[in-house]
Amino acid sequence: MTVIEARSISKQFHHHTVLDNVSLSVAKGETVCLLGPSGAGKSTLLRCLNLLEPLEAGAVFLEGELLGFREQHGKLYALSKRKIARQRQHIGMVFQHFNLFPHMTVLENVIEAPVGVLKQSKLEAKRHATELLDLVGLSDKAHAYPASLSGGQQQRVAIARSLAMRPKVMLFDEPTSALDPELVSEVLEAMKKLALEGMTMVVVTHEMGFAREVADRVVFMADGAVVEEGPAREMLTNPKVDRTRDFLARVL
Repeated sequence: MTVIEARSISKQFHHHTVLDNVSLSVAKGETVCLLGPSGAGKSTLLRCLNLLEPLEAGAVFLEGELLGFREQHGKLYALSKRKIARQRQHIGMVFQHFNLFPHMTVLENVIEAPVGVLKQSKLEAKRHATELLDLVGLSDKAHAYPASLSGGQQQRVAIARSLAMRPKVMLFDEPTSALDPELVSEVLEAMKKLALEGMTMVVVTHEMGFAREVADRVVFMADGAVVEEGPAREMLTNPKVDRTRDFLARVL
């Protein structure tokens, strides 16, 4: 089953085309890594999938449901901000920076949205949060404050916080790029666990080892377009397109 799908989406910033007729389909339980040089449009694609950026053209679907619009008599009408926010609840996103609430403990950060948005009881939210903190290896930090954590620990809290909303798909926008090199592995290990548990994930990353080991499929982007895609190991060892081959020769 397809979980999230972009169909022929285009996006411009100040008359500059950032995405040009990009399509992407991600199946349930699949991990897809987006690779490519800076400015390729990878992060913008993620933000479009999460409705954080309006589209010039195309559409995004979550489990077959059109996001951001309703169709009536062959015409599309934009949904209200409240309805878009409701749709967005099903799409988790982890950014480069953690954006944790500094005045809240780790546990409070994780349960804030389930209690406030999903109207879960605090008891239920705490039970699920405890499971998630164990998953990301931070069960002993539940009552710590973000300022006392390393960058890698804060990013793992951010992952747990997104998972607390029980999303259908997780989007990761270079989740290790702001971390010191020695902290990268602990975040990648948490993401590997998610992949093994069957979470559907789309990951913008420069971590080639992670892409090779964890991704089911790699999508290479350049100049706002998908240049080539295929099974991860095949793409990383035997790309078919010169542009992909040149990029991988520089980063591998």
